[in-house]
Order: sequence, then C-alpha cells, then structure tokens
Amino acid sequence: MASLTTDDADTTDGRAGGAGGSADRTAKLVALAGDLLTRRHGATVRLADAVDLGGSERSLVVRVRVAENPFSLPRTLVVKHYLDEPGSAVRFSYEAASCQLLTAMPSEERASPMLVAQDPTQRLLVLEDLGRCATLADRLEESDAKAAERALLGWARALGRMQASTAGREDDFGALLRRFGERTWRDPLADDARAALAEVPDQLAELLRVEAAPAAVDEARGAARLLGGSGHRAFSPAEIRPDNCLVTGSGSRFLDFEWACFRDVALTGASLRLPLPSGGPAHAQPSGMAEAMVAAWQAELTPVWADLADPEVLRDRLLQAEVLWVWLATRALLPGVVGAEESERRPHVVVADPGHDAPAVLTALWRRLGVDAERAGRVATAELAASTVGALGRHGGDVALPPYPAFV
Repeated sequence: MASLTTDDADTTDGRAGGAGGSADRTAKLVALAGDLLTRRHGATVRLADAVDLGGSERSLVVRVRVAENPFSLPRTLVVKHYLDEPGSAVRFSYEAASCQLLTAMPSEERASPMLVAQDPTQRLLVLEDLGRCATLADRLEESDAKAAERALLGWARALGRMQASTAGREDDFGALLRRFGERTWRDPLADDARAALAEVPDQLAELLRVEAAPAAVDEARGAARLLGGSGHRAFSPAEIRPDNCLVTGSGSRFLDFEWACFRDVALTGASLRLPLPSGGPAHAQPSGMAEAMVAAWQAELTPVWADLADPEVLRDRLLQAEVLWVWLATRALLPGVVGAEESERRPHVVVADPGHDAPAVLTALWRRLGVDAERAGRVATAELAASTVGALGRHGGDVALPPYPAFV
C-alpha cells in the first residue's frame, strides 16, 4: 500500500479554487468520462458544458451535461478525477469503495451521491449530481440562525443514520477495497492517532515547555482501545467538514471519502463536540449546540448499540475519542503554531490546516477537552489541558474563535 501523505482537505462544493487546471485538462476529463460511459453502456454517450466545481490540489471535479444519451442517464453528472499525484491511487480506492458501499444501500438510507461509473486505471469517478444546493457551510455563513440550527441537527442525525445503517458491513468494505487492488487496508486516522500518542508528550515539552504527567499520558494511551476492533465500528467519512455536506431536499448528503473507512463511532460523535474543521476561517459553535448535535447523532445509533443510551457509557467513550482528536490535532498543528522549522513538522492526514486560526483552534480544542475531562473526573487530563491552554496563550491562542455568522 502506498504511503499516506498530508491531506489538504479541500472541498468539492464549487466554491474552492482547487487545482482545477486549464481548459485542456477539463476537456480531457470530459472525454475520459464520455469514453467510460460509452464503454459501460455499449453506445455513444457525449458529455458537454463542463463547469469546474473546484476539487483540490489532488483532484479535478466538474459538472457535465449529458448531451447525447441513448439511455436513461440523468441530464447532468459530476465527474471527479484524481490527478497524477503521490498516493492518488490509494485515495481513489478509498473513495471508490466508499461510494460503492453507500450506493448499494437502500435509497432512503443512502448518505452520498450514487456512483454511476468508475475507472481505476484513470482514477475516475462518475457520480450522481445532487444539484446546486447549499452546503452546511453556506447555512452557517448566512444570517438565519434557525435554518443553521436545523441544518446542523439534520447533519448530525444523518451521520448517525449512516453509521447505524453500515454497522456490520466492514467485511463488505474490505472486499470492495480488494477489488481496487488494496489487499490489506488500514485506517489512516488510527495510524496518525498512534503516532500522536507516542509523540505529543515530547512535542509539548519541547515546543511549549509543558510536561505531561505520567497519569495524563496513561489516560491518553488508554483511549487507543477505540482504534482497534471495538464492538462499535461503522463507516465514517473521517474528518467531518460543513463544506463537504450538501443540504438537499432529501436531507444531508456527504461528499469526499478519501480517508473514509470503518472506525469506532465515538470518533464521529466526539468530533461534533469540537470546533468543526473548515476550509476557511474557523468558528466557535453556539452554546449548547454541540450537546444537541451529539444527542441527535446518538438517537440514531441506540437502536443498533443499546449501550450507547447509557449516559456514562457514552460519556466515557466520547471523552476517549475527544482525547484522540485533540492529540491528533496537536501533533499536526503545534509545530506550525510555535513557528518550528519545516523539518520538525509531521506528515499527517485527516486534520485540516486552519491557517492563521491554528493557535485559536488548538486552544479551543484543549479547552473543551479540559472541561469534559474535569466533568468526568479525569484530573490528570484536565490539568494537562489547563497547562497547554496557558502555554498556547503565549503563541496567539488567547484569541477566542468568533461565532458562525448565522449565530451572531
């Protein structure tokens, strides 16, 4: 399996100016997609009027009109092409397997665009076009607080439904990955989390002059049990981003599954309590919203995992997952926050780079972890969080994240 490299976590929402490239590149992509659909259907399919939807440094994403269609293809489709970059074949395999898995679900449970066709040789995906609908990020940037709240809660419920409906399907996902040449697979989030558990104590000491007490390190390493074969595993799109969620008339639909795979559901639930990753300026959630989203997500899961209805069981699992997320983010972001040399920065996946907001984001992560750890009686973790928040204040972390515009 090829090595996994830093995820720049761009979006396909049509607003990001990705590596979108020249007209020649777009024309080539349209021709490749037309050839793929023609081979699939055995008669000419001609595509036209490509519209660049952004993509990232690693991919090109366009919407195309089906100009010549001897079959019942939709009027428009979305085509994603992974460019010839290191690791692109692996990222394609993960996304293609994810799309196939979700496409096979009943339409009322499907949480993604339907996969129409794929070509592993060209690293090409042809997907259902969900239309020119808003993203969750759009709702949060608008001025309607009620609409933003409904969108956030609907998003959390959709995440829970997707995980409940994919419980027990891990072997299917592995079989799909093998069809794309991945004979063995691993969770890139788990790889980085284990690296963080090993490296963050030294990072804190060297870069912030914060000593992690042995008890705090033990509490963090105890969270590693979520990275193995727990009894609460389901499909996860990895880092959940508002700009990778479309708000459609049929509910929330998720995009971008490059690092998706099966992992403990607590890692999804915990990420709802933390500052949400974003491709733009970072924001704080309104008071009480994190708890409401977790409750909405939890309600979808308890028919499958009844023990998660127990507040203490859920609290402990979410706190373990929260520790992993915060340590992951610290490993990824702290060297940049303190101005360390490029050689001291760790390669990572999944964690988005918040740019100038990194000090405030990292502080908000540790502050939330400290509050939740204190409530749960994890004294060592709470004390480490307080020390880290104080030290980050000397590096710009004392600036509070602003609320989303919808909640101003």
